[in-house]
Amino acid sequence: MPASLECWQIKQNVSSMTKHLLIAFLAGSILTGCQSLTQKPSDIAEIDAENEDIGAPEADSEQLGFIDTVDPILPTEETQPTPVEAVPEEIVAIPQPPKDLWDRIRDGYQLDLDIDKPRLKSQIRWYSSHPSYLDRVSKRGERYMYYIVDELEKAGLPLEIALLPIVESGFDPFGYSHGRASGPWQFIPSTGHMYGLEQTWWLDGRRDIQLSTQAAIAYLTRLHKMFDGDWLHALASYNSGEGTVMRAIRRNKKAGKPTDFWSLDLPTETRAYVPKLLALAKIMKNPEKYDYQTRFIANRPYFEEVNIGGQLDLAQAAKMADISIDEIYLLNPAFNQWATSPDGPHKLLIPVNKSKTFRTKLASISDNERVTWVRYTVRAGDSLLVIARDHNTTVGVLQDVNKISSSFIRVGQQLMIPVAGKSSESYTLSSHQRLLEKQSRAPSRNLIKINYRVKSGDSLWSIAQQYNTDTKTLARWNNMGLGDPLFPDKNLVVWMKPKSGKSSASTSTREVVKRVIYTIRSGDSLALVANKFKVSVSDIRKWNPKVGSQKYVQPGDKVTLLVNVVGGG
Repeated sequence: MPASLECWQIKQNVSSMTKHLLIAFLAGSILTGCQSLTQKPSDIAEIDAENEDIGAPEADSEQLGFIDTVDPILPTEETQPTPVEAVPEEIVAIPQPPKDLWDRIRDGYQLDLDIDKPRLKSQIRWYSSHPSYLDRVSKRGERYMYYIVDELEKAGLPLEIALLPIVESGFDPFGYSHGRASGPWQFIPSTGHMYGLEQTWWLDGRRDIQLSTQAAIAYLTRLHKMFDGDWLHALASYNSGEGTVMRAIRRNKKAGKPTDFWSLDLPTETRAYVPKLLALAKIMKNPEKYDYQTRFIANRPYFEEVNIGGQLDLAQAAKMADISIDEIYLLNPAFNQWATSPDGPHKLLIPVNKSKTFRTKLASISDNERVTWVRYTVRAGDSLLVIARDHNTTVGVLQDVNKISSSFIRVGQQLMIPVAGKSSESYTLSSHQRLLEKQSRAPSRNLIKINYRVKSGDSLWSIAQQYNTDTKTLARWNNMGLGDPLFPDKNLVVWMKPKSGKSSASTSTREVVKRVIYTIRSGDSLALVANKFKVSVSDIRKWNPKVGSQKYVQPGDKVTLLVNVVGGG
């Protein structure tokens, strides 16, 4: 009988009751005699691979072209499938990543922590006796730690360095030192520029979590190479500069002394800086030994980068992502103002669990809805600089939006101005609001606040001398660096103990300012309000950008006034 006929008869006699059994032994019995007439060997191999799960027999039988009327064919010894040997459990098991990010950090340690030095012991004592501080900085850092650890791993750096922002800034993304260092990694302006961290009125790249982390890794990698693989030298240089450490090494070499970090004559801050990092690493490596329990941080991304394609009001962004404005700022601390920079980068970091919602809503809004716009009519005495200042924007933005190539404007000309969609107080972590909050916080009890308006020729030193304080303290009160420029009309805060008796000549120009919220009444005008509270109309407009953009005020409007309650010039 021809082989083709024999196969056809077999197919016709298969019973539907034995379909599963047929499939189980298909490759070893039927296909041996029929494969030349039905399929190529390569086809069979593909089907075997695709249908390893015998729990779906209907699909297997349809693919092979059989019907349900074949009688059972029991397997013989020759057709019995070869038993598959059990795979050892240790080969099958795939290592799972740790759920707690701290475990991942410990696994990536590279530094020698087996050190017995008094400076290190001192730092360990301090940190282990302040567990609430460790909890606080861990909570601040949980938004950023996963990204930092991920980037350090990619670069092959020790994961102890993920703790460096604790030493630098306490994981405060808005941290600013008297030495003008800013951001979680505390870059000074010059080093920030060197590593591409842009610093403008709109944003400060030193506070950008992604950009500053990448810059820190690049800088540390260069220092590590410069000091021939000595991480302690590299870390000391990150704090005080490579020149300082190199000079200390040369001095020790010349004197025949050891040149390891612990033997170098370095600035006091740097001598404590490296031990601080090592102390944190030792405590986090074995927290039980120091009677501390680390705060759980999930080993998964906290945020996702979203391309926003243009300028966006941060209050609008928060609303679309269904998160608070503060959370937007904490994830995107580079932004100084109420919106992202009109010049880019056009991105926002959004919590992973909110990114889908944000993308959907972002796609549904028009370009005109990204920021709020007001139409402003130029008045006598106006300039682009004044208008920009009163509306919390820049001359460049006004020129770009209104297609103005010069600074010339004329009375009656109408300008379109992008403005904040909410009151300035709503953007609590903008640079302006953070400064106000800092200036309103008394450093200790029983002090009075004095507002000082900077005059031409003033310096931090001259003002500090006038009020019997020092420049570092004055800078700290005003969230400034010692090298920050002073501009005429800038408001500084000075805190002093009240003096009894008449004011001296030096205090005759002091001001104690109180914030007043005034509700416009029927018949009021800005001029009347200004006269009543002894302030200027231009100041009212400056303090209230929304009011400043209106020609008239209406009954029920609220204006914020900064009123001198002591008197004097």
